[in-house]
Amino acid sequence: MTERMAGPTGGRVHGGAGSDEVLARVVREHAGRLAAGLISLLGDFSAAEDLVQDAIETALRRWPVEGVPDRPDAWLFTVARRRGLDVLRRETTYRAKLAQLRRPEPAPADDRLRLIFTCCHPALGRAARIALTLRVVCGLSTAQIAAAFVVPEATVAQRITRAKKKITEAGIPYRVPVGDEMAERLQAVLAVIYLLFNEGYLSSTAEHAQAAGLVDDAEWLAALLAGLVPGEPEVAGLLALIRLHRARGPARFDARGHLVLLADQDRALWDRAAIEAATALLVRTARAHHRPGPYQVQAAIAACHAEATSFEETDWAQILVLYDMLLRLAPSPVTRLHRAVALGYARGPQAALAELDELRQVLARYPLLHATRAELLRRLGHAGRARACDERALELTANPAQQRLLEQRLAWG
Repeated sequence: MTERMAGPTGGRVHGGAGSDEVLARVVREHAGRLAAGLISLLGDFSAAEDLVQDAIETALRRWPVEGVPDRPDAWLFTVARRRGLDVLRRETTYRAKLAQLRRPEPAPADDRLRLIFTCCHPALGRAARIALTLRVVCGLSTAQIAAAFVVPEATVAQRITRAKKKITEAGIPYRVPVGDEMAERLQAVLAVIYLLFNEGYLSSTAEHAQAAGLVDDAEWLAALLAGLVPGEPEVAGLLALIRLHRARGPARFDARGHLVLLADQDRALWDRAAIEAATALLVRTARAHHRPGPYQVQAAIAACHAEATSFEETDWAQILVLYDMLLRLAPSPVTRLHRAVALGYARGPQAALAELDELRQVLARYPLLHATRAELLRRLGHAGRARACDERALELTANPAQQRLLEQRLAWG
């Protein structure tokens, strides 16, 4: 931010259209942290969410006129805190909480990890735990979470509502658990970080192709978790996976913001030092623990891609073996779809197409299924059927970079 003018909360940048963009970034980066701090004080998920939402609405009204504060996250927290004081004054127990809310700054950064563990309590079903955490802590919309689970938005909204009510009524303590309690929740926590990374790496919304802030958050949370449980191999596996994917970030989009597929990426742009460091972390973890898990296997798949000097030199046979292992560890339709892509290169498009035929119903509204079918059909010479699949994929995706890619395919015939 450049031009500044004085204001009661510190330096400011001029308002206008740019303030909406800044607000969107602040919400993405800090809403979870703000919610975490407020929940720790109030012990009420719904109330904390309402306070954050009120602060956001206030910012939408005032920032375009007054300018964006130099510390927008602190501004939001201050507005939310003041509103919280008004709420608490109407409660008989407000005095005990009043002093806590007088802290001038947002809650410590690790509050977000504490809140993730709180939301991932085993009293909730696994899907509900993850959906609640992605919504309350990570700030994803109901539509984004529904896209991650490949289920209707209404289903996700219902899960979140029920989960918030149950976790509040149960009086679940706001803390990072230890011992067996930690183990009970760890897999759900890992799933939250993984899905947060996925949404940032390739967004399911029409607003942007990727969300770098979410990717940053995911890596930060994974690294924080790795420090908390250094002996847990799946945490290290997830951290390695995120870093391996991030290493090829500069090659994923061209100068116009168009998505560049793996086969066409300029591998000279990949961060080789980051690849080596992430691969070394993965190897050390495997040698030390001998407990392979889904995130370690996915990281190994990413490492196979990263180690190939060209797309043609990719070891598809090894990747196929790793996908077979992944399916045994964590079977899912999306994993079967990705395995089919590897199968198409290892054994030919016809074999892969047969696999996809079995997924057509369960992944009927998943755009990657149709885009993958289109590519396989095109390789087999069925241009008309391939075009129909690309058209269907275009109907289903909201991501602007994916839309452009599919439009290019259709324009080329």
